[in-house]
Amino acid sequence: MNETGIMATKEFQTALDWQASHADENGAPCTARVVRALAKVRGGDTATGRRMANWQGLTLKDAMPLRMTGGLHYLLLSGEDDRLARVYSAQITDQGQIDRLVCELVERYDTQLLPWLDGPPQTNEAGRSASIMAGLLWLAQHVAARFELFELGASAGVNTMIERYHYRLGETEVGPSSSPMRIEPEWRGDAGSPPPPPGDFEIVSVRGCDVAPIDLSDEDSALRLKSYVWPDAPARMARIDAAIALASSKAPDLVKADAGVFAADMLARPQASGTTRAMFHSIMWQYMPAETQSAITQAFEEAGARATPDRPLAWISLETDPATFRHELKVRRWTGEGADGETVLLSHAHPHGAWVEWSGGG
Repeated sequence: MNETGIMATKEFQTALDWQASHADENGAPCTARVVRALAKVRGGDTATGRRMANWQGLTLKDAMPLRMTGGLHYLLLSGEDDRLARVYSAQITDQGQIDRLVCELVERYDTQLLPWLDGPPQTNEAGRSASIMAGLLWLAQHVAARFELFELGASAGVNTMIERYHYRLGETEVGPSSSPMRIEPEWRGDAGSPPPPPGDFEIVSVRGCDVAPIDLSDEDSALRLKSYVWPDAPARMARIDAAIALASSKAPDLVKADAGVFAADMLARPQASGTTRAMFHSIMWQYMPAETQSAITQAFEEAGARATPDRPLAWISLETDPATFRHELKVRRWTGEGADGETVLLSHAHPHGAWVEWSGGG
């Protein structure tokens, strides 16, 4: 193997080790074992293995291991092959046995699994919206508490339905009490709960975009989205089922669009007086090209320069710090007054919303 091949193998193994450890640390040891088995797949003689071995990009940044685990989980959920059920239920824990099973599955379903490498995983975890809602409650103390929202990288629009969920965030509750989606993360931190919603708190509208939106009313599309959820995380599986039920009764407002084009369009629309326009996104920024990130940032800062106290602008993000791999909730706001555009770090959060460590910007 030449030096380039050695470096590629090392980078792949580092990414695999991190992803497996990440699953372990977040209560999904069975998924971690399947991730580790991908090392054997990469060295095997299949189209899927060869594509993994010749991956053009950064394995971890592209979430390539999670693309594959999604495809493998789909085989089980669709009824195509149930052999992984014993792995996900921890009846089989021997890594060598799991390696052989995963390789057998890839060999048999090579054609079906190969396309799962084409795009990033669309996990669309509803638990992450706890941080987005906490950010909105914080913003409501500083800007108009009536919000028109738009989401980037909305996937199936699970978090585009944020106004339909009930939240308990520390001692603060918000959202319809009758909602089947109950989001109650463990609340941590010395700063207490986020502020309670003011009397005039309202989400007027929410719209989302994705380059390949998923229609949750379509059974196979919903199953594909569910495939990206780790099967040994039952709370997450319950949340995706609740989201599918809500979307079936009323579909989220989603459009197929490039994030940069969508953001520019939403920012250019007329804004009602006394309403805050806010953009949000969660664990998707890293998947966009640098030029798209720059275009969105520039468009937002130009729009922010036109903001007024009566028509403020805000940007809420829950994204991974590439240096620490911690998930950070950050908010920027523009009101035409002081501190416009300043980034405020409000909390750190569990990657799937199990806990929020609130600092409240302090």
